[in-house]
Amino acid sequence: MTSSDLLGITTFTYLFSTLLYVGLFVFKAKRLGKFATGFTLLAFIIHTIGIGLRWHESYQMGIGHAPLTNMYESVVFFAWAIIAFYLIIEWRFKLRIIGVFAVPFAFLAMAYASFSSDVTQGISPLVPALQSNWLIAHVITCFIGYSAFTIAAGLGLMYLIKNTQEGKGSSDTLIGSLPPLRQIEDITHKTMMFGFIWLTAGIITGAVWANTAWGTYWSWDPKETWSLITWFIYAITLHARYTRGWGGKRVAWLAIIGFVSVIFTYYGVNFILSGLHSYGSI
Repeated sequence: MTSSDLLGITTFTYLFSTLLYVGLFVFKAKRLGKFATGFTLLAFIIHTIGIGLRWHESYQMGIGHAPLTNMYESVVFFAWAIIAFYLIIEWRFKLRIIGVFAVPFAFLAMAYASFSSDVTQGISPLVPALQSNWLIAHVITCFIGYSAFTIAAGLGLMYLIKNTQEGKGSSDTLIGSLPPLRQIEDITHKTMMFGFIWLTAGIITGAVWANTAWGTYWSWDPKETWSLITWFIYAITLHARYTRGWGGKRVAWLAIIGFVSVIFTYYGVNFILSGLHSYGSI
């Protein structure tokens, strides 16, 4: 069995997990929640083995490198990081219902990696710019931050849905099963703070790597510029929360806006704007 086979199985297992979480939300069946967590954990284990096997396969081909170097591999790792962070959140806060707003992101990422014609699934030799010991440090720190921002966006959506229903005075028992607004806001804030710390680390490691590869720490490349824009969105959000007491819908919307910026930084720049990071689209 190849890594592609395992990652394909992972995609469909995440789909099944998503359906179980939706079932938990709609039918309020706690047993479904246990199955949803179990299948998500199983998919995560298969996912991890798949990434490890792809790494091993690259060494068998004589071009051994971490599977983090092209769009396919980065999307696969992005999905892995989302699930890893979600499982920690579920364990920490004992709220399986968050899976309804988190696991689908991982499924969509894996589905894109598996079925899109925009990405190449083959293992290729590293281009010169990627032949650095900073590769793993930079990619991992960025994607830990991205995964946290993904969960924060899901929580922001959850907050807006519940807040809208409560504002209408609705007694909808479906929406009533969601956590209290204050708890959602608190988890969203903590998640954004965690992601911001790791994004900052990602930008710093990227700057050091850029100096090694191109002789300058910062060149205003499109991806660098959009990374900075994304950083400022979250910096402003967190600063306003501490200094002006921002919360509620403002933070929820900013979590979603920040995530849109993350996706453009990660995906849009590679395919729309050419620059030093264009190799990421292969």
